[in-house]
Amino acid sequence: MASPTEKFVTIIGGGLAGSEAAWQLARSGVAVRLVEMRPVRRTEAHETGRLAELVCSNSFRSDNVNANAVGLLHEEMRRAGSLVLRTADAHKVPAGDALAVDREGFSAAVEAALEAEPLITVVREERRGLPSPADGPTIIATGPLTSPDLAEAIRALTGEDALAFFDAIAPIVHAETIDMGIAWRQSRYDKAGPGGDTAAYINCPLDQAQYVTFIEGLRAGAKTEFKEWEKSTPYFEGCLPIEVMAERGLDTLRYGPMKPVGLTDPRTGRRAHAVVQLRQDNALGTLYNIVGFQTKLKHAEQARLFRTIPGLERAEFARLGGIHRNTFINSPKLLDGALRLRAQPNVRFAGQITGVEGYVESAAIGLLAGRFAATEIRGEAITPPPPTTALGALLAHITVGHLDGKDTFQPMNVNFGLFPPLDVHEKKRERKPAYSRRALADLDRWLGRETDAAA
Repeated sequence: MASPTEKFVTIIGGGLAGSEAAWQLARSGVAVRLVEMRPVRRTEAHETGRLAELVCSNSFRSDNVNANAVGLLHEEMRRAGSLVLRTADAHKVPAGDALAVDREGFSAAVEAALEAEPLITVVREERRGLPSPADGPTIIATGPLTSPDLAEAIRALTGEDALAFFDAIAPIVHAETIDMGIAWRQSRYDKAGPGGDTAAYINCPLDQAQYVTFIEGLRAGAKTEFKEWEKSTPYFEGCLPIEVMAERGLDTLRYGPMKPVGLTDPRTGRRAHAVVQLRQDNALGTLYNIVGFQTKLKHAEQARLFRTIPGLERAEFARLGGIHRNTFINSPKLLDGALRLRAQPNVRFAGQITGVEGYVESAAIGLLAGRFAATEIRGEAITPPPPTTALGALLAHITVGHLDGKDTFQPMNVNFGLFPPLDVHEKKRERKPAYSRRALADLDRWLGRETDAAA
């Protein structure tokens, strides 16, 4: 850790982004006041007052660095000293080639690490307004569930209305209530995950008649009614409720979360017409979440309809699905390339409120915000990560992308489409590994420069 500085940074929000930003600052020798409003004020989606609580899922998605941009982002964050990735690795549970965690163990460990850090002070209170320039460096990492008063203060200062979308929570099932005489364990294409497990998922098969009946049930089921002012809010395309997907066509779910490819029902020796997958949610293996089953169905309707799935007829639910309103700022217009608010540069934004989507992406922007703030406090020039890296590609998306005057900016998961094209032509199967090789080489050079500057 670098020598402590006299200045400190205030971070508002103790989710993944705020926690990661605090850790990066402390590792750089900068004191932090980490302000989290829970449990003083609860949100519609959180269940605890713990820092870094995982709300929607326990999955950090693919951990394959050579086949997926999020797997590359995992590796980049590990190399950059990420607390979130270090803790996820220590609390992972079987999930094929995905990195999934015991959510309670994960958040407890992140909180313990932050509270044990001498340069970090955790404050439990709600911040209702923006800091003034005299308040010094501040990072706002309040996420998609920013309190109404703070959201209004942001809008009043920037003159930009917040954009918004709905995000949904998948249900969790008690493993002992799944009928394993019908369901079976298998990862898609028997692909081994980080722990070598080729049977990390529980699969429930549906034949064509059962699938059609299920789709009809989704379309007809009683759903959550939105308030009038919420009705025009768009969904994020990467996290659509299953009933919204069902409305788009009979086979939409069969090509999405219910796709049967790469799975063989051991009872028949054949592929089912559709498959519902469940992924381990805790280290004990007692809880499983239904993959891709975000929903706005009413709770009673969820329980009734999901119990029509073969293998889940007697399912007991630890948590049913839900839905909440997420907000994000128009970052390309409001933020500069170092994540500073143009209207008030002592304030930075980080995490999902900036328009990145996903746990890892949110933590990644927190990592960058913390590093940028530390560099600024040291009086050094900020050098962003190269756009050829996953970190740089995400940063470019939220700070320079979509400056077309059409207000088209939308949340985005990391993907290779955000990266600059490769300099040389590669065969299709070699493109993703080539993107990753280039990214990690460029990242190591960037990290080396940062280390030299901080020495």
